[in-house]
Amino acid sequence: MLAGIIAIVVILAVAAAVLFLNLPDANAFNARVEQLFIENDDLTGQAEVKLLEILAQSGTAFSETLDSYRFVIFVLLVFATALLIAAVAFLVMLVALNRRMSMIERQGIEVNSLLIARDQKTVMLNNFEFKLTDAAIETLSVLAEARMDDEVLSGSEIEAVISGRNAADCDEAAGATRIKRLRDSLGNQMISELLVKNIARKGYMLAIDKDVIRMV
Repeated sequence: MLAGIIAIVVILAVAAAVLFLNLPDANAFNARVEQLFIENDDLTGQAEVKLLEILAQSGTAFSETLDSYRFVIFVLLVFATALLIAAVAFLVMLVALNRRMSMIERQGIEVNSLLIARDQKTVMLNNFEFKLTDAAIETLSVLAEARMDDEVLSGSEIEAVISGRNAADCDEAAGATRIKRLRDSLGNQMISELLVKNIARKGYMLAIDKDVIRMV
């Protein structure tokens, strides 16, 4: 992104330099009129002097007009630079957003926040609230604390932390069972929240857009 913005600025700077260098000199007309005065001493008639004065005034007006054109061109180039930089920035952001969305589509739900309320036996996953049993809450809390410490726990270690016993005295299957129950409890509620909705006194329906459904 930075390289693209620098390239745009350099290209516009070069274009501006070439443009300003090729613009005619604002004082060229006045210099030519002055040269006419110097080279033609015989222009002493009232009408001729008046004509030369008009030409001098025209040269001054041309100079002022050209200066205003230079300012307008400069403003337009600055505006064009800002627009191109903004366009490049938005393009990069759009590409990054598309990549992020593709990643989310491949991975499924993306967890942005996880709030565990032990007293209320609830878990806030993003904007969804799930009710869990005491055992499931304890299992999830142990996993969350281990994740914050970048630790990986075996089934026996999970059981040891929850039961307060030594890991060597705990069965691996006991911890695995706790994980399975946690997955089942969360999975069922997530499916209910995100896919299969229960409409009170009516029945069940899929909570998705009907246009995305395909059956083969």
